[in-house]
Amino acid sequence: MSYKVLVCGNLSEAGLKILEQADGIEVDRKGELKEEQLLEIIANYDGVIVRSDTKITAPVIAQGDKLKVLGRAGTGVDNIDVAAATQRGIVVMNTPGGNTVTTAEHTLALMVSLARNVAQASASTKAGKWEKKKFTGVELLDKVLGIVGMGRIGSIVASRALGFGMRPICFDPYLTREAAAKLNVELVSLDDLFARADFITVHTPMTAETKNIINKDAFAKMKDGVRIINCARGGLVNETDLCDAIKSGKVAGAALDVFVEEPISPDNPLLKLDQVICTPHLGASTAEAQINVAVAIAEQMRDFFSTGTIRGAVNASSVNPEVLAQVKPYIELGEKIGSFQGQAFGHNVKKIHIDYSGDVVEYDVKLITQAILVGLLSPTSERVNFVNAALVAQERGIRISEARSRRATDFASMVEVTMETDEQQSRVAGALLGEKDLRIVRVNGFNLEAIPRGHMLLCTNKDVPGVLGKFCSLLGDNNINIGRLYLGRKEMGGTAIMLCQIDTAASDELLSALTEMPNIISAKRVYLT
Repeated sequence: MSYKVLVCGNLSEAGLKILEQADGIEVDRKGELKEEQLLEIIANYDGVIVRSDTKITAPVIAQGDKLKVLGRAGTGVDNIDVAAATQRGIVVMNTPGGNTVTTAEHTLALMVSLARNVAQASASTKAGKWEKKKFTGVELLDKVLGIVGMGRIGSIVASRALGFGMRPICFDPYLTREAAAKLNVELVSLDDLFARADFITVHTPMTAETKNIINKDAFAKMKDGVRIINCARGGLVNETDLCDAIKSGKVAGAALDVFVEEPISPDNPLLKLDQVICTPHLGASTAEAQINVAVAIAEQMRDFFSTGTIRGAVNASSVNPEVLAQVKPYIELGEKIGSFQGQAFGHNVKKIHIDYSGDVVEYDVKLITQAILVGLLSPTSERVNFVNAALVAQERGIRISEARSRRATDFASMVEVTMETDEQQSRVAGALLGEKDLRIVRVNGFNLEAIPRGHMLLCTNKDVPGVLGKFCSLLGDNNINIGRLYLGRKEMGGTAIMLCQIDTAASDELLSALTEMPNIISAKRVYLT
């Protein structure tokens, strides 16, 4: 199978070479594209790689009928509508490690420049002036550095700042005190950080919670003469409030690499303030970083199309090839169970409970749960897959729960799904025989060992003589050949089931005739690929 990948913007040749040499991938290089340009061509592509300028919007995603994966050569994905992509089942990948060091180093470069007025003094000196007293700066030694967000970049900034003799403190709601202590950083509240810091640098993604995290109210809590650095995302620092804080003297200076509007408008009032150092989004602009992010996203996209491996995804579970190879049989089993149960019992599903027992609990069962949902929802939902299955279930109001037990029951590993609808509760369990042979081993308490493949008929019947013979005769009269037949009962003379694999699909007429047979309680068609 061949896949077409669109590359927008200037991706390093090292990354392009990886894609162009990959089997089954055709690369189409373009410059940065506007939305209207993308709308004209996006339907032709299975994957897209963008830098920071091209925006993958919801209308573009809706038009991309073949799209399977979107890749961002860099950290932030705010130029991709991740929610729209997830809704359509499209994987969104980024390369958070590729420009970590270079962004941290740029932060430090701006901080030093801000402390010593390097940019302003350089411009003055080049203008023929010698304003030595005007540009007296401050030392970094013993200054408190407030770091908002202690991810990869924030952690590197902290470690380098320790070398300057600074005292780093941080705010990060996802960081524990123990983890902060290992980084030699004091974990504090956001208000405490504002009150204590001499320099403040932000390293968070742009979210509804972090937008304008440094604003008028925040400045009011800060020391007089504080200095602000932002190499993360425009909009984390409110530009209007920053401008006012500088004019009032509350903020001694700011160094900004990112802006709400990029390229920055010549009318932006920050450009007119001597206390502000501005750079044109250079955080990732080193030769090494450009190669790193290009190679990383190219390898991630190549592996996605060649082996199905997902790495660096922001909207799907990542799994390495080795783990994927081990868990893949369980993923296939989960999808078969979900599909079987959805076709046989799954109208108006309200609740799903999944019991994992035995060796399977050694793996991350999230992928198996997603596979069950994919199998269950695929017949009634367009483009449902591992990316959006949980979202589709949530939108339908389906409650999902899991239980895990290392204690094996009848098999070394077993996956059992209990599903509740408006009308009934059903239970279907599956297991592996050996390492790869999939079996459905229990249906509503009836034990059997059915291969989950092909056209099937599931019948519930009274356990009386003659039922099986009449069933087989009816199939023969309709020119339906039986491949395999699995029988199950709990007690003699009670209720029994027949799960019959047939070579061709059963017609509506045959299904109706089966349900009208004496002693047949119900008959359902199932087809498993």
